[in-house]
Amino acid sequence: MFDSRLLALVVGILPYVIAAPYFANSTAGLNARGPSGSKQVAIQMFGWSWDSIAAECTNFIGPAGYVSPPQEHIQGSQWWTDYQPVSYQLNSKRGNRSQFANMVSKCHAAGVGIIADTLWNHMAGISGGTGSGGSSFTQYNYPGIYQSGDFHYCGTANNDISNYNDRYQVQNCELANLADLKTESDYVRGRLATYTNDLISLGVDGLRLDAAKHIAKEDIANIISRLSKKPYITQEVIFGGGEPITPNEYTGNGDVQEFRYTSAVRDAFQNGNIASLQSFDNRGWVPSNVANVFVDNHDTERNGASLSYQSPNNIYALASVFALAHPYGAPTVLSSFSFSNKDAGAPNNGAGTCSANGGSNGWNCQHRWLAISGMVGFRNTVGSAGITNWVSPAGNRIAFGRGQHPIFYLIYFYAPSGSAGFVAINNADSAWTATFSTSLPAGSYCDVISGKSSGSSCTGASYTVSGGSFTVTIPARNAVALHTGQKGSGGTTTPPPTGGTVSVMFEENATTNYGENIFVIGSISQLGSWNAGSAVALSSASYPVWKVTLSLPASTTFEFKFIKKTSSGSVIWESDPNRQATLNSSGSQTITTSWR
Repeated sequence: MFDSRLLALVVGILPYVIAAPYFANSTAGLNARGPSGSKQVAIQMFGWSWDSIAAECTNFIGPAGYVSPPQEHIQGSQWWTDYQPVSYQLNSKRGNRSQFANMVSKCHAAGVGIIADTLWNHMAGISGGTGSGGSSFTQYNYPGIYQSGDFHYCGTANNDISNYNDRYQVQNCELANLADLKTESDYVRGRLATYTNDLISLGVDGLRLDAAKHIAKEDIANIISRLSKKPYITQEVIFGGGEPITPNEYTGNGDVQEFRYTSAVRDAFQNGNIASLQSFDNRGWVPSNVANVFVDNHDTERNGASLSYQSPNNIYALASVFALAHPYGAPTVLSSFSFSNKDAGAPNNGAGTCSANGGSNGWNCQHRWLAISGMVGFRNTVGSAGITNWVSPAGNRIAFGRGQHPIFYLIYFYAPSGSAGFVAINNADSAWTATFSTSLPAGSYCDVISGKSSGSSCTGASYTVSGGSFTVTIPARNAVALHTGQKGSGGTTTPPPTGGTVSVMFEENATTNYGENIFVIGSISQLGSWNAGSAVALSSASYPVWKVTLSLPASTTFEFKFIKKTSSGSVIWESDPNRQATLNSSGSQTITTSWR
């Protein structure tokens, strides 16, 4: 059904772009199931312009091996203006029609497909004005597309949803004053299909249906049946306890975004019980083969419904490692930007910029974080194989394998590929030393959390599997992941403390506002053990470079970050991932960084 050689980005008609597998045409029916084949990971390139996505497809996403991967809206710099359409011309603040088409073409050439974030539920929520492409409109009257008779008027105060336990209201009243389309109308269905077919004609490979919960599943099925090709479908259906509309009823149309997974992962990593995440069976969620899952997306990172890049103690990065390692659902990785104002739009006019292993100029670029990009390769290697060798000696420590040893395949006459992986996640505040039994064949493996293969060696740590087992010390709030697609030797494993101390000078380049001061915090007791109240203050005598010299245990590997404390007592954390350092066995050393 799908051409697993390529990836697929979900680029919204709006600002939403996801990278998932590129889907070839199929004769198997319109309801093509979620990312399958050898590559399953999607990237939500949130806020990126079409031109910058095209460049990132060429420069990183395609070469990295992700299964890969425009509509006029109201004016405004806020991120949510993209979700208030006023016409179906492809002229948004992300770029125009030709730029959108060029992005699709460039991404396809790099092996990345495109999934468009698509609005079938509503039009704009303001009384009127001029759109991003110059179209004039008033609410309920969008010239050339819809007139007042094409919308629902449900009779509640302000026509808004007031009772989520009432199916009629949820699917016929307005969501936050957004003009609600009459999707049971043959005209509206046809107009939405025409718009979507235009996207498909430009090469779009799949659709994310925004606010799908607010559209009857039968209406969605009818619109899908009018499409010229068979796209991948993933639907936003947020579960609400006791509500009559459930995610499970939408699986007949395609994949469904399982928000219960997002909150379960958040709670487990925040509350110290990641051992509870072994299985998602028997929870009443949508089945794994039709679930689209994520640690966070553009909404949840702002409303507290998930972890985010602002979460402390590296738990966001660790949760992302888990999501890419566990077989439940098809995962999406968010690649977004830093914000202090929840309404703030993308920096640099949407021109996304990244550094080698992360973000720059206000962009987070989570898809480039070494641990996340390494785990994408892990996911691609282990495929749909089940969990083996699960270990959870404590609530905050888990380890498990994926795949089987080649002997298993030979016995059962399967291809002896030997594709397998093993991951261990330490969400505790102290190091974890253990010997693990695995399905990995004997050999030396690169830890894809800390590096990658470079010829026959590793740029990070390496571990030797012998007789199906290996021994490792995992630092606090860290992880180790090995798989058969990343072999090598020569990297160093984490050295144990050897006694003695090293004089360490921290130099952090950071601009501050009046009343703000810089502190260093980390995974070892000398840096407060991630307790902000015990963080160590730096001196501003060389501002904007803040400095402090500390005596730390020699030969220790630890993680750390810098935080800002304001005069009111609030704390501002640097963005993820945590920084990491390994100290010398003696003498002194300097750690020089810049605020991010």
